[in-house]
Amino acid sequence: MRDGRMLPAGVAYRASWIDPSHARCYQIMEANDLADLHVWIRSWDDLIDFQVIPVLSSQEYWATVVAQ
Repeated sequence: MRDGRMLPAGVAYRASWIDPSHARCYQIMEANDLADLHVWIRSWDDLIDFQVIPVLSSQEYWATVVAQ
């Protein structure tokens, strides 16, 4: 691919999976700022529909549970 993933500064590719029917690709991306991730999405949204699901690491999750 000529331009690779076209990642802007602040966005990192971590992993991806494709479902057995080849209908969906799940990509794990990391960005400290959601706006940076949307820059990347705009590079591809003419070809692909995106659903962004923010997640926490286990450590981040448990820190919020313990803090409550």
